[in-house]
Amino acid sequence: MHPLLSLCVVWLLPMALALQENSPVDTFPRNGISLFHEEGIFNYSTLLLREDLGLLIIGAREAIYAVDLHNVSKKFASVKWEVTQKQRDDCRNKGKNPETECKNYIKILHEMEDTRMYVCGTNAFDPECDYMSYTNGKLNLENKAEDGKGKCPFDPYQKYASLMVEDDLYSATSMNFLGSEPVLIRSPDVSIRTEFKSTWLNEPHFVSLAHMLESVNSATGDDDKVYLFFSETAVECDCYNKLVVSRVARVCRGDLGGERTLQKKWTSFLKARLECPVLESQLPYIIQDAYHWCDPDQPWTECLFYTIFTPQSDTSDLSAVCMYKALDISKVFSEGKYKTPVAVETSFVKWVMYSGEVPSPRPGACIDNAARKAGINQTLDLPDQTLQFVKNRPLMDQVIQPVGGKPSLVRKGAMFTQIIVNQVQAADEKMYHVMFIGTENGTIVKAVNYDGEMFIIEEVHVFKSSEPIKILRFSMVTDQLYAGSDSGVVQIPLATCERSSSCMDCVLNRDPYCGWDKKSGKCVALSKSQNKLIQSVQNGDASLCPKSDPFAPVNQSIWIGGNLKLLCTNPSNRAATIWEQDKQTLSPTRRHHFLKDGLLILNASDSDAGCTVVCQWSARKQMSTQAL
Repeated sequence: MHPLLSLCVVWLLPMALALQENSPVDTFPRNGISLFHEEGIFNYSTLLLREDLGLLIIGAREAIYAVDLHNVSKKFASVKWEVTQKQRDDCRNKGKNPETECKNYIKILHEMEDTRMYVCGTNAFDPECDYMSYTNGKLNLENKAEDGKGKCPFDPYQKYASLMVEDDLYSATSMNFLGSEPVLIRSPDVSIRTEFKSTWLNEPHFVSLAHMLESVNSATGDDDKVYLFFSETAVECDCYNKLVVSRVARVCRGDLGGERTLQKKWTSFLKARLECPVLESQLPYIIQDAYHWCDPDQPWTECLFYTIFTPQSDTSDLSAVCMYKALDISKVFSEGKYKTPVAVETSFVKWVMYSGEVPSPRPGACIDNAARKAGINQTLDLPDQTLQFVKNRPLMDQVIQPVGGKPSLVRKGAMFTQIIVNQVQAADEKMYHVMFIGTENGTIVKAVNYDGEMFIIEEVHVFKSSEPIKILRFSMVTDQLYAGSDSGVVQIPLATCERSSSCMDCVLNRDPYCGWDKKSGKCVALSKSQNKLIQSVQNGDASLCPKSDPFAPVNQSIWIGGNLKLLCTNPSNRAATIWEQDKQTLSPTRRHHFLKDGLLILNASDSDAGCTVVCQWSARKQMSTQAL
């Protein structure tokens, strides 16, 4: 008979804080998610926050909904906007799918100054716009049927961007059925648009529009700007195959077009290339979304653009976040060199830096005090020499680099689709930017950059099926995040502190929203607690947690040649379990198998007798700035 062996097993509290690079991020379903979905309705891709009414307005396929901003599963009102049978037949006769494309996809929802809403839909490849109000608990369309060409895309699957500024609608879309006339247009009163020239827009994919208040307290009497982020086929590339690049363009809000040259066209349209260098990628990464963040207490020069990029080839599964300073972008347009086309002997056009004389006023510049002093009070007064220059040379020579010259985050896995950023004050009284990033698999990544170190707090499945996140919004009134996809809209708390059941887990999450309350013994939101909370967002120092009583030693016996499982439950998914035998760290072997909840010892031998096995935990670092 085999003799019994005795092991002294001790479970200890967290000790060392050794950091382990590149550990995986746990993806898990989360409680507290509210979902809105109606049977038979799809494509919930347009969201408008009406915090003044306590509503979230949702634009879907052939339907618009008003739901409770505090609980999106509660519907207050809805209105259908369906195409007629004739419109569906006409669309089908043009070669489009009557079951998918020949519907009315709501693509534009903006609040107007009179509190009404402006809404546009694809309308079976014949875009149309209308006005909508919310009165007496009902949504009401006015049935004014305005032409939506140039405002809303024809194709429901075509990328576009729109922005409403003081009832001026800025739209980046296509003007025609075929999608071959891309345009950035302002409407309705003084309609100004881009030229139909490949040097202006060349097979673009529009991403985002942003309004910059550059006229506020301007020493030079400058104008506000509207920035457009997009990608397009590069006209300046001397290569055999088409190369897609990312761009940012900008126009002046007061632009009225030219008197003779560029009539009803932008006189201030300039564009520049955006670079987001990802490792050793040979092809440039392509912009997919941009979020405009500004501190209301700071001038516009402190504003930032957070952008996401994905590869243009199928050989990589990396996504990146790049951050750009608004001031850096503005300087390229206001001070940078231009590119100019030059014909060469091989019959193609080569683009080089323009080194000749630049006319005055500066081409593409807004009307400022200097221009007014010269008698130019509006763009209609600009000389033809300036207008011809910018008409032929809208591309800047300088490439805009991200802050630090590299991405803030590079991540392997599901491609990024959307990004939104919120600023929060942590217990150390510092302000941090928390990024919420939607992916093509229906997850939301929550991440923070701590002094150059990117840390992913969590990744959460918000939809049952793996479907792309198409839009993200958040409300500071409710402290909730809203995400839309093909199947519905979900509402998620910005702070999810309650999921941490231990101080160690709460602190190691390094979530600036959360801290450990010693009095209540809970992980709580800083904004909802008056107590001093334990938090360590910069270092994830779990030693700050209260010391717990050590576990008493446990004696275990096992037959020689037998198997034994030693249980050790990890108190945090951020911590790594470390096993030691007689003060020597154990590594997995054929006899020692590391399990999620313990250690399995196989085929016990004399060497196991009388030993001490210890289970302890160390903090686990998740991701450095460009960890893969």
